[in-house]
Amino acid sequence: MRILVAEADAPLAEFLRQRLQQEQFAVHVVSNGKEAEQLASDPAYDLVLLDLNLPGVGGLDVLRGIRSKRPDLPVVIVTDSSMVEERVRGLEAGADDYLAKPFAFAELAARIRAVLRRGSRPARSILQIADLEVDRVSHTVRRGTHNIDLSPKEFALLEFLMRHEGQPVSRTAIVEQVWKLNFDTMTNVVDVYINYLRRKVDSGHDRALIRTIRGVGYQIGGNGQHA
Repeated sequence: MRILVAEADAPLAEFLRQRLQQEQFAVHVVSNGKEAEQLASDPAYDLVLLDLNLPGVGGLDVLRGIRSKRPDLPVVIVTDSSMVEERVRGLEAGADDYLAKPFAFAELAARIRAVLRRGSRPARSILQIADLEVDRVSHTVRRGTHNIDLSPKEFALLEFLMRHEGQPVSRTAIVEQVWKLNFDTMTNVVDVYINYLRRKVDSGHDRALIRTIRGVGYQIGGNGQHA
C-alpha cells in the first residue's frame, strides 16, 4: 500500500514517513497543497494523509480537488484544530476520517487501516433504511410494496442522503456532491428538491424518514431535532 503524506510540519512529516514505513507502507511526503493535489491524482496512491493547514492551496481545497478526480480515494485529514466546525467541514468535503493533533501514532495507524479496509469493500448495490430501498444499479426506488418514480437529480439526492444515513448533511455539501457546484446560491434549490423527495418518499407513511436538522441541513434515518 502506498500513502501520500501531505504535511506542512517538516519534523512531523519525517516522523510519519519513518513510522508508516515501519508499518510496511510505501510513503511519499509533500509539504504544500499544490503538489499534494497533483500527486493524489496518480492511481499509484492508495490513501492520502492530509494536513488541512498546508501552504499555497489549503487542505480543504486539496480535498475537494481530490474528490473531483478520484472520488473513491481514501483520505484521512489531520489538523491542529479540534473544533467541531472544522471537523464537520472536513468530513463534508469528503474526508473518510479525521484526527486532531497531537495524536498517538498507534491511533493514526489503526484509523488508516480501518479506512483502507472500508475502501476495499465493494459498494453496496442496494441501500435500505426501514422500508425504503434504493437499487443503485437499476436506479429503482421502492418503499414498502410501492415503486417510486424519481427524476435523475432526485435519485442522486436520495442516494447521497442514504449513503450518509443518520448523519446531518449541509445544503452546501449537497450542492457540491449532487449538483457538482461550489457556491451557496444554489442552496434554495436543495430545499425545493428535498420537498419533492418528501412528497414522493414520506407522503402517506406514518414514519417520515427525511428530517430537517435545525441549523445544519438534512438527514435521513437516525435521530435528530427536526422541523
